[in-house]
Amino acid sequence: MPHAAPISKKLRLIPLAAVIFFTVSGGPYGLEPLLGYAGKNGALLLLLATPILWDIPTILTVLELNSMMPVTGGYYQWVKRGLGLRMALYEGWLTWLYTFVDLAIYPVLFITYAAYFFPQVAVYKIPVCLVIIWLSALLNILGIVPVGRIAVLLSALVFTPFVCLCVMGFMHHSGPYVIPSPSLKGLGISSIGMGLYTVMWNFLGWDNATTYAGEVKNPIKSYLISTGLAFIAIIGIYFFSILTAVQSGISLNTVSNNGFPALGLYIGGKWLGSALAFGGMACMLGLYSAVLLSVSRIPKVMADDGLMPKKLEALHPRFNSPYISIIVCSVVVSLMIVLSFKELLIMDVTLYGAGLLLEFISLIALRIKAPNQARPFKIPLNVLGLCLMFLFPIGVFGLAVAGAITESEGTLIPLLIALGIMVSAEVIWQYLIWRKPELKKAARYDV
Repeated sequence: MPHAAPISKKLRLIPLAAVIFFTVSGGPYGLEPLLGYAGKNGALLLLLATPILWDIPTILTVLELNSMMPVTGGYYQWVKRGLGLRMALYEGWLTWLYTFVDLAIYPVLFITYAAYFFPQVAVYKIPVCLVIIWLSALLNILGIVPVGRIAVLLSALVFTPFVCLCVMGFMHHSGPYVIPSPSLKGLGISSIGMGLYTVMWNFLGWDNATTYAGEVKNPIKSYLISTGLAFIAIIGIYFFSILTAVQSGISLNTVSNNGFPALGLYIGGKWLGSALAFGGMACMLGLYSAVLLSVSRIPKVMADDGLMPKKLEALHPRFNSPYISIIVCSVVVSLMIVLSFKELLIMDVTLYGAGLLLEFISLIALRIKAPNQARPFKIPLNVLGLCLMFLFPIGVFGLAVAGAITESEGTLIPLLIALGIMVSAEVIWQYLIWRKPELKKAARYDV
């Protein structure tokens, strides 16, 4: 009997926007510790400044590079073209491992929000996390289109309770509606650093959404519009959610420790608290599936270049998805769920920042090496202007790392682990060129 033809439907604009939303954010869930680190004044300042200094340069970089090369593999392919195979290995290895850390966060946070309904669920943390991991693996094996459709549904489940929260918070507020003056006055470097780590984590991943560009319909136009829609949605839901918490009169430590469901319970009663807790669970499921979608494409393109085992190239005969890569990713994440949220957060943002730096350098290299290549979207800056623009996200990243180093409670070990992972990329490269000398020759890159 002949085999069924592989399914190769492409992702369209609205589902793409939903997948990008979940790849980067998924809603304000996970942002609550910011109020504990920075207080109401510092939280608003970091929430307004970080997108400008950290996100906008990143988004512009991603849009220009993706308009040049809208291909499967995204950032790995950009760095390979701009800096060569060796640096592409660095990029793929760092982002692959940071995404494992990122993925491990979501089942852990799912347990936090599920505890609103089932206080004893933490006892069953590992089996519940494993169910989430492997159900998401199955969904991803079914292909990119089902992931996009589920992301649209979960986006509605995330947005609706927050719209209710903000509207009810505004209606129930008595007295003048005054926005606190954004300020970092009185905050130590460790509080600022951990606040930055929290906000940066809630705004990272714009490049992750490009690894499946070859599976998107009209990718250049779709990514431009979808990224804009996702950015507006993320900024809006973050700002109004934090502002509602600040204006509500609830203790900010209560929100920091117990999450947005506690704020919903305070403002709207049990039904709103339950809706926000359910939305938190939906958010973590959407984030996990969207990020797994992006990371599972990287081992395949690295295997194409001989940097990973060839078996990772295998596509499912019916759904055309990299199912071996998805299974391998799921196995690794299953081993990481024992770590705490704080440890995972520090490792995640530190490794992401290192990979992002390679993308910034790649953009500059390609401006010099391929100045005439078609760029449907181009940042209106010359090379010097790009260098100056990149100082902002690099400065934010450096401040966050400095703050984490001075934090006394368990931040040094995850930072050292992240540093060890960075160094391991060179160890992997030396091993590969020893085993496959032809890779050294291939590492000499041209335009």
